Amino acid sequence: MGTHGMILFGHGARDARWQEPFQRLAAKLAAARGDAGPVSLAFLELMTPSLPDAIASQAVAGCDTITVVPVFFGQGGHVRRDLPALIAQCQSEHPGVRLRCAGAVGEDDAVLDAIVRYCIENERA
Repeated sequence: MGTHGMILFGHGARDARWQEPFQRLAAKLAAARGDAGPVSLAFLELMTPSLPDAIASQAVAGCDTITVVPVFFGQGGHVRRDLPALIAQCQSEHPGVRLRCAGAVGEDDAVLDAIVRYCIENERA
């Protein structure tokens, strides 16, 4: 059985502080996964690494499966159009690596439930 990498994929921003919660999320995910495989960040624009660079890095590190998790609130144009094109490009560049893509995290009911709990907790604060 090979190594399974994960890449958290975000939009990117001009302000470097924007990626701080993504870095915390990546650290928490890496800790939760233990030695299951590497966890990386990648960005569509304005920040590095790009998704192709992050996938190439994990492939070189020996990952034979990589799951890309779009850390977007919804399935907008970037997730519906740009991301599949990037995944297809990367798959052609790394035919020996199985690339999987999750849905946008904000589309998941468990994530929405966590946000509801957060909102209610802040209502009471």
